[in-house]
Amino acid sequence: MAKKTKKRSVSSAKAVNKTAAVVTEAAASKAAAFRATEFNPDYGYVKKDLKRIGLLAGSFFVILLVLSFFLR
Repeated sequence: MAKKTKKRSVSSAKAVNKTAAVVTEAAASKAAAFRATEFNPDYGYVKKDLKRIGLLAGSFFVILLVLSFFLR
C-alpha cells in the first residue's frame, strides 16, 4: 500500500509558528520560576538509617570485644 501524505497549507504553517512561539515563552517563564525556587530535599530518613547502622555496628563491635575476653 502506498504511503499517504498530507499537504500543509500556508495558513496552517503560520498558525504552527505562532503556537510554537507561545509555547516557547511559556516554557521560558516556567524554567525561570523553577530556577528561582530553592532545592531543599528532606533527608531525614537517611539520617535515621545511618544512626541505626552506626548503633548496630557499635553494638556488634562491643559484643565481639566482650566475647574475645571470655573465649581466651
